Amino acid sequence: MIRIAPVGRALAVVAATSLALTACGGGGSNTATQSSQPAAPSSSAPAAKGDGTLTIGTLLPQTGSLAFLGPPEFAGVDLAIKEINEAGGVLGKPVTKYDTDSGDTTTNIASQSVDKLLAQKADAIIGAASSSVSESVIDKITGAGVIHFSPANTSDKFTTIEDKGLYFRTSPPDKLQGRVLGDLVVSDGNDTVGILAMQDSYGTGLADQVQKTVTDGGGEVVERVDYDPKAADFSADVAKIKAKNPKGIVLIGFEETAKVIQELVKQGLPADKHKWYMVDGNTSNTNYVKMPKGTLEGVKGTIPGAAAPEEFQKKLLGINPKLEDYSYAPESYDAMNLLALAAEAAKSDAGTDIAAKLAEVSKGGEKCKDFKSCIDLLKAGKDIDYDGVSGPVEFNDAGDPAVATIGIYQYGKDNKYATKALEYRTGNIAG
Repeated sequence: MIRIAPVGRALAVVAATSLALTACGGGGSNTATQSSQPAAPSSSAPAAKGDGTLTIGTLLPQTGSLAFLGPPEFAGVDLAIKEINEAGGVLGKPVTKYDTDSGDTTTNIASQSVDKLLAQKADAIIGAASSSVSESVIDKITGAGVIHFSPANTSDKFTTIEDKGLYFRTSPPDKLQGRVLGDLVVSDGNDTVGILAMQDSYGTGLADQVQKTVTDGGGEVVERVDYDPKAADFSADVAKIKAKNPKGIVLIGFEETAKVIQELVKQGLPADKHKWYMVDGNTSNTNYVKMPKGTLEGVKGTIPGAAAPEEFQKKLLGINPKLEDYSYAPESYDAMNLLALAAEAAKSDAGTDIAAKLAEVSKGGEKCKDFKSCIDLLKAGKDIDYDGVSGPVEFNDAGDPAVATIGIYQYGKDNKYATKALEYRTGNIAG
């Protein structure tokens, strides 16, 4: 077990004994498909207009810098819809689903996808994975009275963003991941630290929290570089880190991290001489496999979410047999189940009506862990508390999970990280 530095003692440390969340590449089609298997919003939100059929749109990465997260997220949503429809659907009808690509911030794909989903009368849109992408379309989604529900946004900005009461997420804000990562860096004996972070709402926000935690824990951030992720070359950025010769180096980014790593090695800052740390955006089992064996050996990364049970992983493989990793599949599965249960509790498929019931079905009632058991309780007139695969998912007033878990993973000689976490740290988001 890893010692928690003083700043992080509010976080409970839990030994990892089961399989955990990891990451994978690819995505689904960009065509509209119907599933083949059976906090109250503010007054500024448009009036509810349900049609009796719960229609879900997905805005998840099929292309772009987070495409490796797409397959597990699509699989999580699809598994939930399969189980929901097999249990009789929502409001007596099968859930309808349309898949679209979120792309990344280098394109306008997300905006075009949202236009399609709104035209298809989506009641809720699940996605995007990227915080910056979600930030670029949140006004369009919530302005239409549609729920914007991300399984993977972690930027702290969404806690206070204007969302008409229609934005929710099953992944925790980065203030928790930043605290866990900063504690880990200090407790590993790194009294001097360098940070290389992509310059966007995700990267800079997470870097701010890591820097604060490292400093509060007695370490020193001797150099921090917020870089342009679209840059063709990172030599100057890495040179700034090299000049300060830190013991630990924190890498916060997406797929461009592979280029940053190549430059670190080139400039004499390999992982066997300087301890590297990564985050959910770049802790991947596909991005580094072509590098020389051992390049990432010993590197640690953090990913939000509790351990994904082996039985759940087997169910996901039944949806997509090509899945190698499971990052954010539990959060996607839970997002879909919560939307369906809130629609049942509201007796309406309208976005504003569903939003008004999401907090209610996530806490305070009789605990249940899947749609079938929860819907049986609802139909019996019981108040329910859905405890998901990703964790308890009890929404606070901001639409964030109030309590969450962060897993800590470590890479081996094959440049892949073990699907069994070193440990899990669970904490209150308010901290």
